[in-house]
Amino acid sequence: MYHTILSKQKAFFASGKTRSLAFRRQALETLRQGLLRHEKALLQALHDDLGKCETEAYMTELGMLLGEIRYDKKHLEKWARPRRCAAELPLLPARCAEYPEPFGSVLILAPWNYPLLLCLQPLVGAIAAGNCAVLKPSELAPATSHAIAALIADCFGPEYVAVVEGDAAASTGLLEQPFDFIFFTGGERVGKIVMQAAARQLIPVCLELGGKSPCIVDQTADLALAARRIAHGKLTNAGQTCVAPDYLLVHRSVKDQLVQQLIASFRAFAGEAPLSNPDYPCIINDAHAHRLEGLLERGHILCGGRRQGRHIEPTLLDGLTWDDPIMQQEIFGPLLPILVYDRLEDAMEQIAARPKPLALYIFTRDKATQRRVLGQLSFGGGCVNDTLLHVASHKMGFGGVGASGMGRYHGQASFVLFSHYKSVLHQSTLVDMPVRYPPYSESKLSILRRIMR
Repeated sequence: MYHTILSKQKAFFASGKTRSLAFRRQALETLRQGLLRHEKALLQALHDDLGKCETEAYMTELGMLLGEIRYDKKHLEKWARPRRCAAELPLLPARCAEYPEPFGSVLILAPWNYPLLLCLQPLVGAIAAGNCAVLKPSELAPATSHAIAALIADCFGPEYVAVVEGDAAASTGLLEQPFDFIFFTGGERVGKIVMQAAARQLIPVCLELGGKSPCIVDQTADLALAARRIAHGKLTNAGQTCVAPDYLLVHRSVKDQLVQQLIASFRAFAGEAPLSNPDYPCIINDAHAHRLEGLLERGHILCGGRRQGRHIEPTLLDGLTWDDPIMQQEIFGPLLPILVYDRLEDAMEQIAARPKPLALYIFTRDKATQRRVLGQLSFGGGCVNDTLLHVASHKMGFGGVGASGMGRYHGQASFVLFSHYKSVLHQSTLVDMPVRYPPYSESKLSILRRIMR
């Protein structure tokens, strides 16, 4: 089955149709119109899988997709032009240029936490670059998986864009096929499996992983503002966000004030009774909810901590150490541990001693502190005095580093990711420099030394 799908896509790609800019623009427009037609079904599916209210689902998934399509359509012609490069002196009078071309057929393996956005946003880039694609939505978000399958079937033939639904066995079967590129979003453990499978066939990959994203709050921060933005970053999708603040490193002198502001923000956003708030998202399934509940067994709960079915209250914890389970794994839920520091150097050392995070956030009014943190710590991306919003920019690439992933996408970065750039030298036929040809001599070596140093 998977071999047949890929064979048809390779034949369609070989026809050259996807290389046409007009074809790509029309495909992007077709997807945009399809998203608008299927909007109601898609938003309902996100509610069924994750309890997302319509506003949050539109803001964090559907609206982001529509914006990405609009941005790509506007800039596609510019991105697709050859990138001219100046030729070095020894190569003159040649002209140099890099020509972008699509890889062919790409495999996109999507996660469950943003099951619409993280399945279709890579597709937008793949289409813009001129590829065919096979999508594998997450089986843990079945309603959205079905809705995506219906959307794509309504927009494209499977020889161009196909959807394969199923469990891990389907992903394993797809990874055995000779795709031209693999794009994976998920956890580090499965990311290693994907990379191993790709290595067996020398298939290039992009891995969008995760990790524990720190949030530093120093003594100069606007605490009320910081609390609102941290709480929003943590409660969006009930904390099931790869770039959610995973833990706080707070200067000891402002910890108590920040805790009170965070509690107030949690109540303002999720209500006094979040477990019965219809707009507060739920955990993806009982197994993940049970895992999160287990993480509450260590430390001191400052607020929240109760669970009802797949809902868990926004929870603040302190009295923790780096050896506690909640500090050893990515939380992926509405639990927020608080650690304190006395010197910025200590906080930075604690972060640097651990795997490089996908995101980092720093709340401070001190420009020197900003420069130190941004200049000395390695992380995928982040914000100064905010959370999450760096992923919303179509003008900046997004991706991890080290254990948090490899490769960048969004906007032009997606076009570059899904393209191979052919480096081509156009040489003049009017001039032919004899110094390059044998027989060699001292005079030729002298000339080379002058022009190549």
